[in-house]
Amino acid sequence: MGRIFYIMGKSASGKDSIFRMLAADQELALKTVTMYTTRPMRSGEEEGREYFFRDAGFLAGKKAEGRVIECRTYDTVFGPWSYFTLDDGQIDLASHSYLMIGTLESYETVKEYFEARGQRIMVPLYIEVEDGERLLRAVRREQLQAEPHYAELCRRFLADSEDFREENLKRLGIDRVFENVEIASCVEEIKAVILEKQKESMLY
Repeated sequence: MGRIFYIMGKSASGKDSIFRMLAADQELALKTVTMYTTRPMRSGEEEGREYFFRDAGFLAGKKAEGRVIECRTYDTVFGPWSYFTLDDGQIDLASHSYLMIGTLESYETVKEYFEARGQRIMVPLYIEVEDGERLLRAVRREQLQAEPHYAELCRRFLADSEDFREENLKRLGIDRVFENVEIASCVEEIKAVILEKQKESMLY
């Protein structure tokens, strides 16, 4: 049976770049699962690459159908934005392992979803960057947007401190941190863990 390698980290920790580098690694041969969101598309994003961009009505319909694996909604300065994963046929654990990305909350919900079906297949990959450096990275990234939204940046930064508290990590059994000081080294460290877990899967 395949595994789901789940990347998490605070905003501007580099998790999106790490996700792309691991997904492109042919030796790992990981499939990806495209999430959905109700937030507007950002500059440089494409439909179906970062997310499937849908409206709140679409999400409500999928909830009614029982097709939502996990969903979280944030009250942003622009109104509520939802991010969600659907049971839409993208995941086939009998044939593949997958690379996913999300929050600590979404990791917990996806983990519960599969464990309720007798599948203990989640492998957490928690990325961390020192807060001062992370804030600088976030500001530089926002400056590149056509319309920078610094208030939303600050909201995310403060919310991350609450979401990723040490007790929350411990409660979910996340005891390993991948420090993203230099991204290539961080990716190699994560890759070694993924290869080892894949080898373990082949033994059972």
